[in-house]
Amino acid sequence: MKFCVKLILPAIAIILFSYSAGSAVTFKSVLRVSDGRIITFEEMVRELGRVDMVFVGEDHVKGRHHKAQLDVINALYGKRVPLAIGLEMFRAEDQKVLDLWVEGGLDTGVFIKTYYENWNFPWPLYRDIFMYSREKRLPMVGLNVPENISRKVSAGGFKSLTPEEMKQLPPGISCDIDKKYMEFIKRAYEGHGGTEKSFLNFCEAQMVWDKTMAWHLIVYKKNNPTKTVVVLAGAGHSWKHGIPAQVKRESQYRSSVILPVAANSVQRSKVSIKDADYVLLD
Repeated sequence: MKFCVKLILPAIAIILFSYSAGSAVTFKSVLRVSDGRIITFEEMVRELGRVDMVFVGEDHVKGRHHKAQLDVINALYGKRVPLAIGLEMFRAEDQKVLDLWVEGGLDTGVFIKTYYENWNFPWPLYRDIFMYSREKRLPMVGLNVPENISRKVSAGGFKSLTPEEMKQLPPGISCDIDKKYMEFIKRAYEGHGGTEKSFLNFCEAQMVWDKTMAWHLIVYKKNNPTKTVVVLAGAGHSWKHGIPAQVKRESQYRSSVILPVAANSVQRSKVSIKDADYVLLD
């Protein structure tokens, strides 16, 4: 989702990128949720090679989470896993910009301007991921929806959209989610001071993000069946009840979910296999 605060482009953005394949990983210990064992980051990566999509959740403002995402990408790349990177941070309608960036056909300064049109969290937090993708020619896939659509749904639900706007969303989209996810978004809604009367709009807005990002992922995988897609999105979208649940509902693709221990949607003492496959530990 995009926020309205405008940020000044940082001069540091043009510094040349360098990422060593031998760099120490950010989180060395990992909780494997299926059996409760503490394993190494390397053990987790070996197991990730068996799936179609790897969701790596984040708290958008935490640099360590983005470094961990790059660690996962770099480790899989080092094992010669064919990769693509799915982004909550970019709208699908700006896919051509991402393609140009990866191909080296776009100036960094120009790209950063488009980045801020899509996402308002500071570029330096994500810079190394984008530079790595460009260096290694790893496809980046925009997953998000036009901002005007998500705003309209938040205010007036799906019924407020025009037929043309509805065509940009998955067919038959609705607020159809499991009980645990419903409880999660109700808590989030109440935290924003919402009323019962407009909760359906709030739920439908959440589905605009989760279902549409899942839809774009499925389309990409169908067109690129050999690629393992590493999906970078907020923890509230990345846990199994979010985007992964919608992918599972609409396809046979296998996913693994990695969440940071500090993510709002999961606490280590409460996490279950229904929430995530791995939790990165401090």
